[in-house]
Amino acid sequence: MALQFENEIEIIEVMEGYLVTARPQETIIDQVDTGYKVQDQSIIIFEICPNWQNQSEKIECNIAKATYVKKEALWKVFWFMSDMKWHPYKPSPSVAHLKEFVTIIEEDKNGCFWG
Repeated sequence: MALQFENEIEIIEVMEGYLVTARPQETIIDQVDTGYKVQDQSIIIFEICPNWQNQSEKIECNIAKATYVKKEALWKVFWFMSDMKWHPYKPSPSVAHLKEFVTIIEEDKNGCFWG
């Protein structure tokens, strides 16, 4: 089931606003970039970079995920660990608004998202 919100425009505005600040300088975008996608009830932030085995091929590396829980009216926050699985972000396992999710990723106080 895809995300269904009364205000889908807000989701686009928040995530596109995040990308404006998160994307690298134009001179290195061909080497590394940042993107997001909506998948089921989640928004996934990922990094786009060349495959180390084939530099002409681009790959997506998961960074963070927010999954909306309609029953609780909140977003659960996850980070993608080196074991290739999503783990709850324990300092803030859930947030009420998508902007809070973006703030957590930008601050990255524990180095979980960007290292």
